[in-house]
Amino acid sequence: MSEHIITPRNASKQALYESLLPQLEGLTAGESDPVANMANVAAALRQTFGFFWAGFYRVIGDTLVLGPFQGPVACTRIAFGRGVCGTAWKERRTVIVPDVELFLGHIACSDASKSEIVVPLFDAGNVTGVLDIDSDRLNAFDETDAKYLACIAKLI
Repeated sequence: MSEHIITPRNASKQALYESLLPQLEGLTAGESDPVANMANVAAALRQTFGFFWAGFYRVIGDTLVLGPFQGPVACTRIAFGRGVCGTAWKERRTVIVPDVELFLGHIACSDASKSEIVVPLFDAGNVTGVLDIDSDRLNAFDETDAKYLACIAKLI
C-alpha cells in the first residue's frame, strides 16, 4: 500500500469515504499493531476531511487513555460514562453531537471544538477504545459519517 492517501477533489462526503475506505483497508491489512493502525487512520481522516481533531482513546482498566491522534493536544484520560467518549463507551454506540455546548457533561479539551462524533471500537464483543472526531463547525457530522466511521473502526 502506498503511503499516500488519494481522494477525489470536490467530492461529496460519501464519495470521500468510499474512496478512503479501501485505501485504509489496504493500509491496515498488513499491520497487526493496533496503535500503528490507529496512527495512520487518524492521519488519513484528518488529511481527507480536514477535521479539527481525529484520534483514538484506548480502554485501559476503567479509563479511556489517549492514543494516536492528529490535532491539538487533548485530554489524556476520560472516565467511563464521562463526556462524549465515555458515553459512547458506556452505551456501546456511536454518539453524534451537533453542538458540544448542549451535551450535558461535555469535556472541553479545546474550546475550538463545536461538534463531535465518537464511534466505539469492539473486539470479541468488548469495547476496546473509541474513535473520536471533533469539528470546529457546528453540525459537522451525520449518519453518513456514522456509517463509514463504523466501517473504519472495524479495521483497527
